[in-house]
Amino acid sequence: MNTIFRKSMLSVAGLAFAGGVFAGPIAAHAATPAVDAKPVAVAVQSAAPKPQGEQSHITLNDEQSANVKAIIAATKKAGLPERAAVISIATSLQESKLENLGHLGDKNDHDSLGLFQQRPSSGWGTPEQITDPAYSTTAFLKGLKQVDGWQDMPLTDAAQTVQVSAYPDAYAQWEQQATDMVGQYWNS
Repeated sequence: MNTIFRKSMLSVAGLAFAGGVFAGPIAAHAATPAVDAKPVAVAVQSAAPKPQGEQSHITLNDEQSANVKAIIAATKKAGLPERAAVISIATSLQESKLENLGHLGDKNDHDSLGLFQQRPSSGWGTPEQITDPAYSTTAFLKGLKQVDGWQDMPLTDAAQTVQVSAYPDAYAQWEQQATDMVGQYWNS
């Protein structure tokens, strides 16, 4: 549970307690008859997580849009919720701008390949597997599922735990665009 939400809940609970303590003695002297009242639980819903920091946005070409759809399809096939697709798409936006990258020669980060810049030498799969959008997404999601509490983590923390990037906070900038894309394609 995030800190702000936890503090809000504690504040609401504190106000309810204080209201009961101070209203109790006053209410006992009221002219209205006593009522056999039972405590009522009140659920407070938090809004969807707000993206962290400045947000980036790129215009997608047909290949990138197809890769978004492939990520969403793999997420659904894995039986995971929309949040997993948002984290996956934001990660791919940061790692490759949703382009299925092959070997980039001297510009390559070690032997990183594909949408998620996964490395064969780190056990993510063969170059052929890693450059298959369905396989690379499934591999990323497998790593995500191993992160305790990923559903409630800030996006950048969940992505970083799987990816172990040199730029751990960079994933956050893509959360809004990833959320928008999942909203656009999840039910199509």
